[in-house]
Amino acid sequence: MKDRNLLRVATFNANSVRSRLHIILPWLEKCKADVLCIQETKVQDMDFPQEVFSEAGYNVVFRGQKAYNGVAVASIHELEDVAFGFGDSEDSPEDESRLIRCRVHGMPIVNTYVPQGRAMDNPYFQIKLNWFRRLRAMFSRDYTPDAPLIWCGDMNVAPEPIDVHSPERLKNHVCFHADVRKAFGDVKAWGFVDIFRKFHPEPDQYTFFDYRVPNSVKRRLGWRIDHILATSPLAERAVRSFIDMEPRMKPKPSDHTFLVAEFDVG
Repeated sequence: MKDRNLLRVATFNANSVRSRLHIILPWLEKCKADVLCIQETKVQDMDFPQEVFSEAGYNVVFRGQKAYNGVAVASIHELEDVAFGFGDSEDSPEDESRLIRCRVHGMPIVNTYVPQGRAMDNPYFQIKLNWFRRLRAMFSRDYTPDAPLIWCGDMNVAPEPIDVHSPERLKNHVCFHADVRKAFGDVKAWGFVDIFRKFHPEPDQYTFFDYRVPNSVKRRLGWRIDHILATSPLAERAVRSFIDMEPRMKPKPSDHTFLVAEFDVG
């Protein structure tokens, strides 16, 4: 059982929420998460399995597209002040299906599915870098680092060499290149603390294992690209964070697994 004074927040790239209900629902029952932020739901809003979450005791808000993108937040608490996208002049339907903002139990939460970038010479890599610039501007405009705030999701960035299995070989990958690591770092420097790293400074801690790499989990050929960050007033109240590898070992898993952080909000 979870202490009632703890706010347990989790993030998970489902790689199709409907295809992963056999993993998500038992995990929620076991973990008793207060909030689950989901990315890559891959479903239009009309087809999102809202009733399934309601039956499990969760309120849920979502925005998606057919076959790709999509974000959702499920919570045992009421979801308030829900908004999609950056709220800037560049907003597009794709932005709205990659960024969802809300307030849970009085806590602002930003759930993001950052573009992967495709390739260094692909226009989407510049879109990815611009995404981080827009995030920094959004945080500066709408929030303050002096108040509690959670930013989480699939950031598609391994921030440090220990966050990827082969840093030298992968140095030009769109999720580890110096430019994207700096872009992510610039947003973090606005006032965020990496909650997982607060408790786990050791290497070999990953949230993503590529389907295309044979036996990637067994061989520990992973990436830490899913993150939960918090502003200092909340980070000081973090009591635990962990990666749950069990769901990644189940039949028909996502290529990501669950990352969890707990905060003493009593």
